[in-house]
Amino acid sequence: MAERIDVTAPGGTYPILIERGLLPDMGTRAGAFGLDRRVAVITNETLAPLYGEALCDALPDAHLIVMPDGEQYKNLNTVANLYQELVRARLDRKSAVVALGGGVVGDTAGFAAATYMRGVRLVQIPTSLLAMVDSSVGGKVGVDLPEGKNLVGAFKQPELVLIDPNVLYTLPPREWRCGLGEVIKHGLLADAHLLEMISPSQSTTPDTGQLVRRAVQVKVDLVQQDPYEDNVRAYLNLGHTFAHAIEQVTHYQRPHGEAVATGLVAAAWLSARLGLCDTDLIGLVEAKVASVGLPIRLNGLKPEQLWAAMATDKKWQAGNARFVLLKDVGQPTIIEAVEKDDVIAILEGIQ
Repeated sequence: MAERIDVTAPGGTYPILIERGLLPDMGTRAGAFGLDRRVAVITNETLAPLYGEALCDALPDAHLIVMPDGEQYKNLNTVANLYQELVRARLDRKSAVVALGGGVVGDTAGFAAATYMRGVRLVQIPTSLLAMVDSSVGGKVGVDLPEGKNLVGAFKQPELVLIDPNVLYTLPPREWRCGLGEVIKHGLLADAHLLEMISPSQSTTPDTGQLVRRAVQVKVDLVQQDPYEDNVRAYLNLGHTFAHAIEQVTHYQRPHGEAVATGLVAAAWLSARLGLCDTDLIGLVEAKVASVGLPIRLNGLKPEQLWAAMATDKKWQAGNARFVLLKDVGQPTIIEAVEKDDVIAILEGIQ
């Protein structure tokens, strides 16, 4: 059964459609989706033979652009190459970019769409659980610098988000688990029932669509209140100050979802250390993260290196450490100027 969530954003409203079998049906619905004009489908080397080539064949006027696969390619060099490919594809200001892939493709292609010819239409077709529930929604696009993650970016609202849960059947188990890291985050922020729905093998069950819908709804509710992250949208960064540091220190060898999972554990410990929550919350977070096979420990990463990496986090303000923490499930809060000693103590404690 198809699900539709309408998102009110600056400049208008766009729909998120969640429907099994949507991707193979794109040819017959191209006109309804505004894809019957010239489009560039940007995907990666892994997804091009799985879905990209078929999608381009189905659309009436589509050009396939393939970028390398991996977080290490989410950078300005890749964006420059995409610009050249968009020119070769003869995209004009009425054309559209279709971002077909996970978070790296969505963020990178989205940034290219936001800046090519001062902006062309963007359609997000996320193919990973993580991208479905998080990065494809809300209009934040961007790339990494050597100094830190997502330091170059823009707000670019998509014209449309198309989610076909059937593509999750081809998702590697590790990528499924990584997506669950963000789903757990959404449950901790605003939906305790979502935590109960999570299963390590849910990509093959009929309930996947409902899991995606509930997780997406959490993000939609926050971004509608605060589209430019001036206040409550920042709650979506729960665990991410730790996570981005973990990614940077490991040179992105630890994937985003795994880093987020460990970051959620660290945030729970820090919340308890600062007297914001009961220690029972730590047990709940650790148990849920571990139950789906995600890491709850840093496994030897050096606390001082992680702290240094946090210093370039774009969520910090005026040089002050800024963390999203929890008073309880459904009760996030932002804490400013957290002391280094408290953070280091947590990082040492979850080795």
